[in-house]
Amino acid sequence: MPNTTQARIENSVLLPCPKLMLFDWHGTLVDTHQAMYQAIEEMLAQLDELDLVRHLLPEEDAKTEDDEKLIRYIRIYRHLHPRVLAEQRISRTDVFDAIFGDNDEANQIAHKAYNDCYRHHYGSVKPFQDGMYEYLIYLKKLGIKIGVVTNRSREFLDPELEMVEDGRWKDLFDVTLCGDEMQRYKPAPDAMLQAAKQLNLKADEHLWYVGDSVTDMMTATKAGVTRVFYNGALWAPHWFEQVFADHAHHHYDPDIIIDDFDELLDLVITSKGADITQDLLAKRPDRLPPRQPKAEHQEPDWHPAVAKLTYPKVILFDWHATLVDTLDAMYHAVDDMLKELKELGLLEHLVDTAKCKSPDDQRLVEYVRDNLSLHPKIKIDRKISRTDIFEILFADNYVAKTLAHKGFTEHYRKYYGTALPFEANVKNMLEGLRKLGLIVGVITNRDREFFVHELNTVDGGWAHLFDTEICGDDTVERKPHTDQILKAAENLNITLGPDIWYVGDSTTDVIAAKSAGITSVFFNGAQWDLPWLNKIFPGTERYPYKPDVVVNDFSEFWALVLSCRKNRPRN
Repeated sequence: MPNTTQARIENSVLLPCPKLMLFDWHGTLVDTHQAMYQAIEEMLAQLDELDLVRHLLPEEDAKTEDDEKLIRYIRIYRHLHPRVLAEQRISRTDVFDAIFGDNDEANQIAHKAYNDCYRHHYGSVKPFQDGMYEYLIYLKKLGIKIGVVTNRSREFLDPELEMVEDGRWKDLFDVTLCGDEMQRYKPAPDAMLQAAKQLNLKADEHLWYVGDSVTDMMTATKAGVTRVFYNGALWAPHWFEQVFADHAHHHYDPDIIIDDFDELLDLVITSKGADITQDLLAKRPDRLPPRQPKAEHQEPDWHPAVAKLTYPKVILFDWHATLVDTLDAMYHAVDDMLKELKELGLLEHLVDTAKCKSPDDQRLVEYVRDNLSLHPKIKIDRKISRTDIFEILFADNYVAKTLAHKGFTEHYRKYYGTALPFEANVKNMLEGLRKLGLIVGVITNRDREFFVHELNTVDGGWAHLFDTEICGDDTVERKPHTDQILKAAENLNITLGPDIWYVGDSTTDVIAAKSAGITSVFFNGAQWDLPWLNKIFPGTERYPYKPDVVVNDFSEFWALVLSCRKNRPRN
């Protein structure tokens, strides 16, 4: 395994003295992260029209578990995994290498499409770390030729050279070669070999290639030159252990890993030994403080990035406003039922507002009592379910809620019929879960009369995607009671525990899951903000139930499943 710079120096393991030092551009010499990730996202959305989906590597051919997770994610959602976007630590070329492997045709198409997208975003460029220009000037004073070998197109590299630090980098390099000037992009060694040839030097151990990615180390290995990994992202040691593991990129281990350019100068000076004069040593740029990793963003304990979940063997989903959208019909039916509160004998059973969980709940109860209808804003926002409405209006009054659900059902017959996937790729996500070997089911307060019709008509029919379906009229009590979850467990012959997940969009779903002792995944399709989530899940003695994790869409949910799968205990 690669060692840190300090360890190598202490052990007196010296690198060959460099005659030529070539650098990657983005992520090594300069920072253009924002534009790069925007362009990758735009390009991945075009995978279908570029006919690149068929070129995605099979998951079983992925070099690492992270690569496998990335392929699975992109195959369904056509954009980068949220953690990749949040960390911004891997390069465009690493992404393409992970998802297309050694497929030169696919890589060429992907790089060209990326360049087309990058035109919409590039412009901002800055040195990757302080003092970069002074470090490069010093390397030249030591008699080392320097250059850039990048997959960036010439169309972008030249303007960025003119922009960085007001143009003082423009004439700094002895050679620059771009991906679109070569027959093949990195990790092919073409550009590196050509750069050495242009300067009448050999591509051997006296050529150092400094880059921040696995792709850069692969390129240097194929060219037969010294491999210097610039740890610009400040990866922890375990990252290198995983990425350069025997089953992944073992043959591309860096010769050395550096965290900053002071360490690079240490290596060069040590390699030159007595050949370097005291005058040159005195001209070395002042050593800067070590680079520090960014402070980690503190997320709520239910955020997918920090939630500690057991990998599921069963995933149960709510139906309405989670997997499918039937909101228009639902709100019409609720409004019609509320007009009949007096006739149904329910008006007098509306909860005392003093017992409401929040001021918003109080306002809902008061409005319904005064107007026998939902407030227009609720119907415009489309953020609250029928079951949650009844929980707010009638609290623990089981008889009143039963009558309300019955009245709703009578009116829903007038409106139901059209059920749409809540998101474009829900079906693909469900199929992906089944391919992982997971058991999948539905638990809904919808009556079976309506659910079966919607199940068989949504998106060509989804009946084949579920191992069990439990409806509101299949049990004595509906959610938030646990009856339906217990019924699902009986049907599937499983024991309830944290490896059973229930995914739903309402407080009712959370209460049912936590009461049953299973993992609660709150699907925030309504896009509630954090203050509102804290309001509806206060975690108080009276309202103790909080979700184990909150996901804002199914791409985030899919990423969560894949992350838990990666971290699951192995037999």
